[in-house]
Amino acid sequence: MFHHFKTTKDDSKKKYYVLEMFPYPSGKIHMGHVRNYTLGDVVARYKRMKGFNVLHPMGWDAFGLPAEQYAIKTGTHPKKTTEENIENFKRQIKMLGFSYDWDREINTTDEKYYKWTQWIFLQLYKKGLAYEAEALVNWCPELKAVLANEEVVDGKSEIGGHPVVRKPMRQWMFKITDYAESLLEGLNDLDWPEGVKELQRNWIGKSVGSEVEFEISSTSQNIKVFTTRPDTLFGASFMAIAANHPLASEMSKKNAQLSNFITDCNRMGTSEADIETAEKVGLDIGIKAKHPFNPSIEIPVFAANFVLMEYGTGAIFGCPAHDQRDLDFARKYNLDVIPVVAPKGANPKTFHIKKEAFVEDGILINSDFLDGMSISEAKSASIKKLAKIGKGKSVVNFRLRDWGISRQRYWGC
Repeated sequence: MFHHFKTTKDDSKKKYYVLEMFPYPSGKIHMGHVRNYTLGDVVARYKRMKGFNVLHPMGWDAFGLPAEQYAIKTGTHPKKTTEENIENFKRQIKMLGFSYDWDREINTTDEKYYKWTQWIFLQLYKKGLAYEAEALVNWCPELKAVLANEEVVDGKSEIGGHPVVRKPMRQWMFKITDYAESLLEGLNDLDWPEGVKELQRNWIGKSVGSEVEFEISSTSQNIKVFTTRPDTLFGASFMAIAANHPLASEMSKKNAQLSNFITDCNRMGTSEADIETAEKVGLDIGIKAKHPFNPSIEIPVFAANFVLMEYGTGAIFGCPAHDQRDLDFARKYNLDVIPVVAPKGANPKTFHIKKEAFVEDGILINSDFLDGMSISEAKSASIKKLAKIGKGKSVVNFRLRDWGISRQRYWGC
């Protein structure tokens, strides 16, 4: 990571540059390390020659699953192997002649270092920014550890290739969602490449839409959905809930088919790429939901592998005519496809959806009180109507979720 800044003291014309390296000491360096550290060293030397004061430290991200697994495998205490790895890593790096300031070396397994990470955690805890909650995690029974999404490849652990399942576990969480808006706004002031900033914006994922309640027929329960397209509610032909939605979990106790479906979903890959490329499958769980605008309309409820409990409310309504994923799902399970937005000038009576969903701008059709409105007008009118009948409200939703930090390892978090 590279940073550069100017001081605020009298010598403000003096420029400073910081380069940080923080590798995991895996025993021996490889050519990937040599490449990255050479690039960093070139920048450090260039900046020095340009008159910058360069801070160029080295540190060791020395707590980790590989060290723990190696200790278990060899019966050697991780303190011993980690210290040996660091010394070997350092010896090899020094042979390459990089211009690190070894007086500023840090090691995350050093008590003098991690007492401060513990102190920081306590400050967050006192402010309510570190808390315990049950959360869905990637659990590897073989490694006996929780894995980050990036450590799961095709439903298996990156280390060892062991099966990984999704399961709820008690976790320590950081309440980063409190800062979603400020994180988003802060991107504007960064001198990062625009493409990188856009990736961050998508990760934070601010959406303005509506929360909608669908009443479950013959019960007093309801399913809440967040949608950015309340204008398409009259095109809803199914609902889908996450496999780990509380309703699915409760019903699975008396439904073996649903229980098996949930188990299969929990074996799926957990990255967005895995979910996006996986075949979209669902299971009709045998209940109906009443349409919020017209309770006489009942739509089937599915458990589906493409709906995640971590995003929104863990439930969606499907409008096949205007979402390609929903259309593919509807075709697969012989569900209705009701167009509710048509191109300007199209005949509402003859306009229909063929192979592709209509996702362009248009005019509302087949939508009762919304007919003839533009999409923006229909969104506003839908939200007002939902609020009036007590079935929904306008909300701002973020894709960003609180950060689960527990790993159930020998050294905890």
